Amino acid sequence: MDRMTKQQNDCPDNLPDDHAMTRTGARPVKAGNTVSNLIMIIPPIFGAIQSVRDGLEKRYIAAYLALTVVGMGSWCFHMTLKYEMQLLDELPMIYSSCIFVYCMFECFKTKNSVNYHLLFTLVLFSLIVTTVYLKVKEPVFHQVMYGMLVFTLVLRSIYIVTWVYPWLRGLGYTSLGVFLLGFLLWNVDNIFCDSLRNFRKKVPPIVGVTTQFHAWWHILTGLGSYLHILFRFENSSNLLELVTELPKVKVLKNSSDLIVKQPVLI
Repeated sequence: MDRMTKQQNDCPDNLPDDHAMTRTGARPVKAGNTVSNLIMIIPPIFGAIQSVRDGLEKRYIAAYLALTVVGMGSWCFHMTLKYEMQLLDELPMIYSSCIFVYCMFECFKTKNSVNYHLLFTLVLFSLIVTTVYLKVKEPVFHQVMYGMLVFTLVLRSIYIVTWVYPWLRGLGYTSLGVFLLGFLLWNVDNIFCDSLRNFRKKVPPIVGVTTQFHAWWHILTGLGSYLHILFRFENSSNLLELVTELPKVKVLKNSSDLIVKQPVLI
């Protein structure tokens, strides 16, 4: 296993062979980190199927399927710990986040509209990140690029629930809170890797399972991402309800001019 794979997953799956995993008790952790990806695979598949049945925009179907691909890539990596599978885990995180960003900035647009400028920008961003990452093989670069996309989603969500649809604050903040909690646990797992591993050796297995924070990262980010897709769908649903009432036309007295009142959403 090369340096890049060890750094990306240094706790606790960086053990070189099954003998070491059995000897240190890491096999259950590896299994937990693998199986925990099911929450990013199964629910989004049903979400995509339901979106097709309901005739929703293709961008929502793409968002569900992108989340499924991330879960499948993460499953393959944690099951094999191979560098190729690591790329299948990490690069789809960038691609899916780009799809999420596109959905968030297009949630106020009419059905089947396409923002080619934004689409081109996100595709170009994905290609640049992929090219640089394959060349430098530096996990920190991937984490920074992924963090930029997440930060964009957070700012856009706060704007929506603050200025546009304040009644969606519950769903919006819940999705962000669940996701960020998973992100926090993932960093705790990386920073305190050795301490957590030693702690698991001293406590009963049922207690040690609760400290598998990398598995919790999968579960919480999968749930948070799924809720965020629902949040974006609710934004579009509210817009469609609003559009059915527009335009509101007011005829000025003694004038042939018309005033059309409608909200300007960005």
